[in-house]
Amino acid sequence: MKIKVLLLALGCTMGTLGAYAQKGVDNGTQFGSGEDSVRCITNISLFVPYAKAGNFKDAQEFWKIAYDECPAATKDIYLYGVRIVEWQIANEKDPAKKKELVNKLMEVYDKRVKYFGNDRRYGKDWIVGHKASDYVKYMGKEVDANQLYTWTKEVVDQFGNKTEALAVSMFTYASLLKMQADPNLKDQYIQDYLKAASILEAQLKAAEAANNAKEVKTVQAYAENLENGFANSGAADCETLQNVYASKVEEKKDDLDFLKQTIALLRRSRCQESEVYFTASGYAYAIEPTAESAVGLAKQAVKKEDYATAIKFFEEAVTMETDPATKAEDYYMMGLLSYDQNSYSKAREYCRKAIAENANYGAPWMLIGKMYAATAKSVYPDDAVMARAVYYAAIDKFEKARQVDETCAEEAASLISSYRAHLPSNEEIFMHPDLEKGKSVTIGGWIGESVVVR
Repeated sequence: MKIKVLLLALGCTMGTLGAYAQKGVDNGTQFGSGEDSVRCITNISLFVPYAKAGNFKDAQEFWKIAYDECPAATKDIYLYGVRIVEWQIANEKDPAKKKELVNKLMEVYDKRVKYFGNDRRYGKDWIVGHKASDYVKYMGKEVDANQLYTWTKEVVDQFGNKTEALAVSMFTYASLLKMQADPNLKDQYIQDYLKAASILEAQLKAAEAANNAKEVKTVQAYAENLENGFANSGAADCETLQNVYASKVEEKKDDLDFLKQTIALLRRSRCQESEVYFTASGYAYAIEPTAESAVGLAKQAVKKEDYATAIKFFEEAVTMETDPATKAEDYYMMGLLSYDQNSYSKAREYCRKAIAENANYGAPWMLIGKMYAATAKSVYPDDAVMARAVYYAAIDKFEKARQVDETCAEEAASLISSYRAHLPSNEEIFMHPDLEKGKSVTIGGWIGESVVVR
């Protein structure tokens, strides 16, 4: 009803305005002048209600007139313009025409930058970030990494630490794509990553200072994705990370959040043998002992072959760890260290604790089986047949490992095949008083388990 009244009112003035008509796109004004200003306002008034209701089919004709003739009139032209063009893309079947529409969508974003790029809240960097995101969304594998990089680098350079987080994310993604196409750009990608990480770090601190919990959560999510991307990029080899982070860790040795993030990045990059990982863990542990930092110190002790200290820190780690799978790995590591010191019973105890935390973890079962096989002769030094009967117990563990964990299946199958070839023969079983096929027999010594003779 309001639209009809507006149109009737405008209709009364059109005769007097016609002589002064000029489009906003031509004279640089918001609505244009004369009859064309009426045409602009009329079409805005027509397309907005349709677009708000999701009726893009009826909105598109009116929107196109406002978009072409008075592009500075209102941000609604671009807010709904993106949705209208996306609707057109979704309904277009011809690949060539669909690509033309993607280009049109990019143009909508460019026009918004031209006319509303100075908006305090949704300015150029916000617009370019969403433009880049939609470009990747619709172009898929046909993304032009150089074009994407050019768009996003411009705003990152211009806005620095105030750059919209999405634009920062798309900037590093573009740099990653460029490196994947040309490995010689690895150093550039690393520098771009560090620049982006610094921007997000500054934004996170600002959000925390402002007690803006929502912004903190948003920036943290972007920062985590950034680190994961870097860790999985192929550029993040341990030597590179050592060179990049060694000095940074020293500079920020009192910054617990930074140290935690660095430790997590190095863990995800499988660089837990690097000096920077040990150093960061030590500084973090001194400020606030955590499971992660304790593991770092444990692994440093392992590297120094100080196994007693390593087990001490692993024991601390499991008391603080809340993730069962991670706790299982820590127990397994203690099992390996105990095994290396010939403390078989202790090693088995740790393995059993690991299994209790993660029933689908095959490595502890494998280690128990290997210990059984390795100690067979020491359990029965004077009985070669019973020594080989110990392999029944070892094979049982290997079988269990491949049942619960497919990552162990190949190795387990190989060991099962190998040890089966050395089990007591039928003749030896018949002649041995302790063995009877199909019956249980208790393996003595430290093993102390019953097995079925077969």
